[in-house]
Amino acid sequence: MDMHTVVVGTSGTTAADVIAVARGNARVELSQEALDALARAREVVDALAAKPEPVYGVSTGFGALATRHIGQDLRARLQRNIVRSHAAGMGPRVEREVVRALMFLRLKTVASGHTGVRPHVARTMADVLNAGITPVVHEYGSLGCSGDLAPLSHCALALMGEGDAEGPDGEVRPAAELLAAHGITPVELREKEGLALLNGTDGMLGMLVMALADLETLYKTADVTAALSLEALLGTDRVLRPELHAIRPHPGQGAAAANMLAVLDGSGLVGHYQADEAPRVQDAYSVRCAPQVAGAGRDTLAHARTVAERELAAAVDNPVVLSDGRVESNGNFHGAPVAYVLDFLAVAAADLGSIAERRTDRLLDKNRSHGLPPFLADDAGVDSGLMIAQYTQAALVSEMKRLAVPASADSIPSSAMQEDHVSMGWSAARKLRTAIGNLNRVLAVELYAATRAIELRHGLTPAPASRAVIHALRAAGVEGPGPDRFLAPDLEAADAFVRAGGVVAAAEQVTGPLA
Repeated sequence: MDMHTVVVGTSGTTAADVIAVARGNARVELSQEALDALARAREVVDALAAKPEPVYGVSTGFGALATRHIGQDLRARLQRNIVRSHAAGMGPRVEREVVRALMFLRLKTVASGHTGVRPHVARTMADVLNAGITPVVHEYGSLGCSGDLAPLSHCALALMGEGDAEGPDGEVRPAAELLAAHGITPVELREKEGLALLNGTDGMLGMLVMALADLETLYKTADVTAALSLEALLGTDRVLRPELHAIRPHPGQGAAAANMLAVLDGSGLVGHYQADEAPRVQDAYSVRCAPQVAGAGRDTLAHARTVAERELAAAVDNPVVLSDGRVESNGNFHGAPVAYVLDFLAVAAADLGSIAERRTDRLLDKNRSHGLPPFLADDAGVDSGLMIAQYTQAALVSEMKRLAVPASADSIPSSAMQEDHVSMGWSAARKLRTAIGNLNRVLAVELYAATRAIELRHGLTPAPASRAVIHALRAAGVEGPGPDRFLAPDLEAADAFVRAGGVVAAAEQVTGPLA
């Protein structure tokens, strides 16, 4: 395991910490400040539990059953039962990194001192993360209101030593066995603790944080692939000049244009015309408007990052323990703020994939590619070249468009109409993850086509940054032009190269850091 340590305090956490724990297996420690805040809030809950007046989550049932007062003798059972009954997920297992993000973010809120959970429970949550134990969480079960209830319940179930979990070796075993193997004693939940472990936006937030990190790299990648396509099409870079973008001052647009211009610096292909062509004043929209589309997506990322940062600083629970000792019900668990930006990002990703696919199609069409062979084939007719690679890319883009339909525009009532409006934020996050995987593949196909096209421009010298990307792609096992061969392995290798950030890393060796 990575020995990097993330310290959890009372004031939230950062996106970098979430990714370090979720993807980098960073260790988690609770600060003394957090432990003190936990103890103070628990004193408030214990005092309320001793009073005869009912308090939601402490001495009542839950949701539509909140009208029933629960006596002292049944409260441990009440908290245990909410976890067992709410661990009702179905479908495929959710990815390990998502579950680790979910667990860490719930610990972040618990450590805020606003939930009333005992320090011992928080320590156990950290111990489970540090042991590399990952509860089995299922795809379906969250409506994104009252938090990600079913996913969080499966995590809480493992803390109790029940249900199944994946060990650090990747094997799924009973949680009780894994806890025992790592010397962790299952927790026995007391008043409010079961509810506090379930009632947050942690799943959708964790997926948003990781999506933002992935999309930041993919937007830089798209600037590079767009530049390579422009170069392969002998397009003009005049439209990328900063003075043209300064008069429409969207920051993302300016950054995208600057990235493309940096990649194309020193190109011998840009602005070069075929002998039988008139000079081109303008390129097609998919080339000319690349900075405008990618820039709008970048600005969408910036807005989504602001929402994520606010949510990372939040303590989401119901009821909450306030600093003056009051315990108040609230609706902060509603996932609308996160759900909206998750859907917005899916729209932006779909459009970025769509414009990349249009550039690829242009590279393959001899009537629009300005002298390139049909489908970039070696011997067109005998060879089909990249004809079907574009089919695959089109299928991916088509699915991305379906995934761009917002989940947050839907709501379905639950809990006997007590919870009559929900966010569907978990669903928005799940489809965004699929969309990001598709976008990665779409850009890999454009990269594959554009690099081949550049190499087919015999006698013309591409930009130094372009040469660096081509060299790195070939070193990663992706072959260049030639007769038809089994194409799927090349596309898979290109996909892996993009996913690992190889396009950006190679370009930046020449350009320096891209925006």
